[in-house]
Amino acid sequence: MNPTLYSRFFKHFRAVALVPLAWAATVSIAQTQPIVMASTTSTEQSGLFGTLLPAFKQASGIDIKVVALGTGQAIDMGRRGDADVLFVHDQVAEEKVVAEGFAIKRFPVMYNDFVLVGPAADPAKTKGKDITEALRKLNAANANFVSRGDKSGTHAAELRYWKSAGVDNPAFTNYKACGCGMGPALNIGSSSNAYVLTDRGTWLSFKNRGELVVLVEGDTRLFNQYGVMVVNPAKHPQVKLAEAQKFVDWVISPAGQASIASYKIGGEQLFFPNATK
Repeated sequence: MNPTLYSRFFKHFRAVALVPLAWAATVSIAQTQPIVMASTTSTEQSGLFGTLLPAFKQASGIDIKVVALGTGQAIDMGRRGDADVLFVHDQVAEEKVVAEGFAIKRFPVMYNDFVLVGPAADPAKTKGKDITEALRKLNAANANFVSRGDKSGTHAAELRYWKSAGVDNPAFTNYKACGCGMGPALNIGSSSNAYVLTDRGTWLSFKNRGELVVLVEGDTRLFNQYGVMVVNPAKHPQVKLAEAQKFVDWVISPAGQASIASYKIGGEQLFFPNATK
């Protein structure tokens, strides 16, 4: 073959051969790029995502990177466009972020409840079913109390309960705000024999209980609803809308709801699906 023709043929062959390789590499990168979900420390520390996310990956092929924060901080991530999906538990704040246009639509997805835990000796005599009466007793007794103090959904609920107990801004001497997640707050409570408001899911998965036991439960005001929503790409074009919507659609579908219901510790169910479309 003429050397010039051979050289042209080789260059053409190499260029054509590299096209599918480049395309395959692009597809591979796209397929392995995860979506970011800003969620609560309670959903992560309860262990739920260890069941939920692998089931979603099997169904969709999509990976999810979870950033676990207090609900207020998680919602702020959505406002900044630093997350694709929000999975949180403060309905008032969730509805506000949708109204502001930073999230597309809020879907209820599951619930559990809050409980007040404290030392088994219960020096403030809080045991019962009335959360507001229990908090009044804690305030009056200047009891050791650990608050998350982190603008999380749990912290927001705690402040509502204090307000209903007639204590707008708890500031008694032994009230301590750690500015931390649910697990660390429980660790502090355990080491200092203090009272703590916690979601039941994190409590059931918590191992370092020390002398802490559940003292107040069963009050209907302790209901703890979780919601899920896609961050609005109209505000932040980088949002992976298709993949994020697939997660929302799946987690409120029968398959996703069954996965939530299947997660148990010691035979006890931690979260109860209640999605509505």
